[in-house]
Parts: sequence; C-alpha cells; structure tokens
Amino acid sequence: MDKRKRILTGDRPTGKLHLGHYVGSLQNRAALQKDYETFIIIADVQALTTNFDRPEKLKQDVINVAIDNMAAGVDPEISTFFIQSLIPEIAELTTFYSMFVTVNSLRHNPTIKTEIQQYGYKDIMYGFLGYPVSQAADITFCKADLVPVGEDQLPHIELSRKIVRRFNELYKPVLVEPEAMISRVSRLVGLDGNSKMGKSLNNGIYLSDDGETVKQKIRGAVTDPNRIKLTDKGNPDICTVFKYHQAFNEGEVQNVAEGCRNAGIGCSACKANLTNKLNAMLEPVREKRAYYEERPDKVQEILMTGTAKVRGVAKEVMREVREAMSIDYFG
Repeated sequence: MDKRKRILTGDRPTGKLHLGHYVGSLQNRAALQKDYETFIIIADVQALTTNFDRPEKLKQDVINVAIDNMAAGVDPEISTFFIQSLIPEIAELTTFYSMFVTVNSLRHNPTIKTEIQQYGYKDIMYGFLGYPVSQAADITFCKADLVPVGEDQLPHIELSRKIVRRFNELYKPVLVEPEAMISRVSRLVGLDGNSKMGKSLNNGIYLSDDGETVKQKIRGAVTDPNRIKLTDKGNPDICTVFKYHQAFNEGEVQNVAEGCRNAGIGCSACKANLTNKLNAMLEPVREKRAYYEERPDKVQEILMTGTAKVRGVAKEVMREVREAMSIDYFG
C-alpha cells in the first residue's frame, strides 16, 4: 500500500494545453510525482459548465489533455490519470454535499464571481454555480491530502475544507480535510499582454505548436510600445517578451534587461533569442507528443487503467460515506 501523501490535480479538457499551463502546473506535477501519490483528474464534467452546448468536443479534448500532460513529463507509470465522468461516486458525493452547502456561499465565492463577469453570464446555470461543490467532491472522494493551486484558487480549497468539516461534524469523521499546496509561480501573460492566456483570446503558445508557429507567434508579441527605433532605450518591465525571458531564459535575463534598457539589442534580436530558447525547450515535448499521438490505443489504455484504479478507491470511500450517513440500508 502506498504510504505517500496523495495529491489531486488536473485540468478541464477545453482544448490543448499552452505554456501558461506548463509554467503554472505541468512542470510542478512532473517534479512532485515521485514524492507523492499523484492522481490527475481530467475534469470533463466541469468542462461542460462552459461547453454544455458542444459536448461532442470532449472526446478529443480529453485525449489532448492527457497527451499534453505526458509530453510535459507526467509519467503514466508513476502518476494515475482518470476521467471524471467515469467515476460516478464523484457525482454521488457532489449530490450529498449539495444538501448542506448554501447558495449564498457559492454566489459569494470570488472565483465564481470573476468567471461570471469573464463569460458575461446574465443568468447563472445551476451546474456553473455549483462548480465549487463538484470540485470539493473531486478532491475528497479519494481522500486527497494535498491540492496544488495558485492563490486565485484558494477560495475553492477553503470551501472544500469547510464542506469536509461540516460533513464530519454532521455524520462521522471519515473524510480528509485537504490542504492547499500553493504554487509560487507567477501567471504567464498572453502574447498580447493580456493577463490571461487562452484559446479564445488567440494569445498563447501551445505545447503542440511547431517551431515555425512559435517563431511567428513570438514575432507578433507585444513589446515596449515606446520603443520605436533600434536606438530607443526600452523598459523591459513593461515588455511581454521580457516576461517570457524571465520564465524560460533565466540564465540570460540580466543581459536581456540591460540590452533593452541601453538599446544594446533590438526587439527583433530579443524575440529571436526567446524563440530559440522556447523551441529548444519544446522539442523534447513535441517528440513525446508525437509518440503518444501515433499510439491512440496506448493513450486510451492509460486512461482506462487509471480510471479503473481510481474507481476502486472511490467505491471504498463512498462505502465509508454511506455508512457515516446511515444510508447503507442493506449493509
């Protein structure tokens, strides 16, 4: 039996993963997987909160998310991938939680409020409002000890902790109160300078992008708008390209900053330098991605094997939950 602490992490399958995901979570998963028992949820049900009218996309998106994780270094021999909708115990636990979670607590969740504004919703769907309850079930159905998150996700984790405390107080203390494992990595901005990188904004570099695509995207990235000529001195602090140097070219950051401020290098040379660094970093990722793309049966086997393993854990936890609630009617 694995005695390591259990991590629950994962992604909503809404498209291929980009460098923002790589910096924010994928690198961390690959680094942590040997020290923790790692469960990686592909949250296809939660993807329906914003893609309920396009469910046919999910199959390929699930595959892409799994491949991107593995291409980025998450080892399916060490970490366990599973598909959310194929674990019915998660839906069962979500229902039980929803009986004692108030609507007000969900409406006041800052992450939900932000996303309501982001998507421009005039009327809130039940599933969208209840997203944090579903997420609490995702974390606790397998008694996860730790959840790696950015600071913007802390309200979700705190609600999960409150739900567990409330359940354990109402019934029996059978569930584990999860702890947040805070990621100190800064959010990677979009190539257009937007604080969010995303497919809908067309401002990201994807793990699946080839070398020429990366080159063209970096060429169009936003720099210091006040630097018009090569001889103009720039300000790297307001340059989007410099932020990428900070994330992916740590060894040359100081030289890049000085060259910009002193007009020692132009924006084109700076972008070419970044392009070379990114393509060198992404080349092994592309090779791994191609390996799994050519072996769809292997990817399916990884997903189904992991899901079956997690289903076994889920059944045992839900047996304890039903017993704690005195609804294991027939033993």
